Amino acid sequence: MPNRSTPLGIITHGSLNAGVQMKLDASVSVESIRSGTFCVIEGSKHDFFSMITDIAIEAANENILLNPPSLDDTLLLDVMRGSSAYVTVSLKPMLMMQNEEHPELVDDGPKPVKTVPAHFSTVAEADDEDVSRVFGAEANEGGNRFFHIGQPINMDSPVCIDLDRFIERSNAVFGKTGTGKTFLTRLLLCGTIKTGKAVNLVFDMHSEYGETARQEGKGAAFVKGLRELFPSKVQVFTLDPETSRKRNSRPDQEVYLYADQIEPEDILPLQDTLRLNQTAAESAYLLKKTYGRSWLRTLLDHDSMSELAEEIGANEASLSAFRRKMGFFDRLGFLKKESVKGRDDVLQGFLDVLKQGKSIVLEFGRYSDLTTYMLVANVITRRLREAYEDMTLVYNRTQNEADKPHPLIITIEEAHKFLSPGIARETPFGKIAREMRKFFVSLLVVDQRPSAIDEEVLSQIGTKIVAQLNDEKDIGAALVGTSGAS
Repeated sequence: MPNRSTPLGIITHGSLNAGVQMKLDASVSVESIRSGTFCVIEGSKHDFFSMITDIAIEAANENILLNPPSLDDTLLLDVMRGSSAYVTVSLKPMLMMQNEEHPELVDDGPKPVKTVPAHFSTVAEADDEDVSRVFGAEANEGGNRFFHIGQPINMDSPVCIDLDRFIERSNAVFGKTGTGKTFLTRLLLCGTIKTGKAVNLVFDMHSEYGETARQEGKGAAFVKGLRELFPSKVQVFTLDPETSRKRNSRPDQEVYLYADQIEPEDILPLQDTLRLNQTAAESAYLLKKTYGRSWLRTLLDHDSMSELAEEIGANEASLSAFRRKMGFFDRLGFLKKESVKGRDDVLQGFLDVLKQGKSIVLEFGRYSDLTTYMLVANVITRRLREAYEDMTLVYNRTQNEADKPHPLIITIEEAHKFLSPGIARETPFGKIAREMRKFFVSLLVVDQRPSAIDEEVLSQIGTKIVAQLNDEKDIGAALVGTSGAS
């Protein structure tokens, strides 16, 4: 086989649906074959890019297995290996490509498999050129489209991600705690920032992206943060400048919110964490209807719940319970009570930085509890989503490239809390996953419980990077819609 390693074996059986079987060459040790390895089957007209899915030891005659040769008879053992006793390897063809010996075929890239290779087609381990034909190579297209993210199992060939396709849809990194989700996510963000394909807003719950972070595990080392790697392209915002000073970090901007910037829609994702019932949500909308933007401050500051309940037409007991659970707002140091004219609009500051083509890492400092994280992420994302819808409408009207918004990727951790089936339709994140592709906004979902994410949202995710998952429901959800998921 031209430009490839020593053949592993030849094709003997198979079908289009079930995959094909290779008889392993007697000179190849079965223990060198690994499930998950990429191989190429060289057919008469096409190369079939395939994956090893199973390995089995076989015998031409059952009597051989019933009466195996003595371990001392090394000559007979060597004679029987590969002939009377042999190994079959199951392969799943994933893509078919133009064969080097048939340049007359149209080479429009890898295509879905619609046929099978002939009997006795040769199989070899995929080399760098084969992998690059499927995943691309950084050297292609001026190094501005493909970004190297790692190697396949048991192989040294670089695998790249197509950033042009990556930014078109929402994407996900799944895996249980400690499997490297954060570092995989950091790598993906580096690709978009380095090439300028998109700007990013990272809701950094544990301050792991913007500044130097420590790897987990034995012999852990420290790695540079995104602002250290790209000082002119990344800014760090913080809700907690005091904690930043203790870390000798200098954030680019302090973030604070006003109570009148919070909408009832921002409270909906907090139903589980605050144990809010449906009546609480109805109370929030009644307050909004009566008091407008000052609904939350009115709830927190009002002296008499009975009078307030009568005024808005709500149940007093439910309203009192709702107020108690909303009391955590008063403990948030970054939430301002004042509503004054001419105040700084920090949310507009996010948009101004993104318009400059810079990415933002928002650190939470000591406010890293899940309730605060969800509230802030919802408020900021809702505002940005509305702004991007407006900018896109302007661009569609003028068709001027100067008006085209920078594609925006919003990274959220604990994503199932924002995208669970009960609330995904109501949150800004659910709308982004379903509808915002045409408005240049997408999500990068980082989560350890994909089974808790709404199925409609999962169906809209383009690229999935899946680290180890233990729960069968999570594995099934992460691989939903994937060919050959089993």
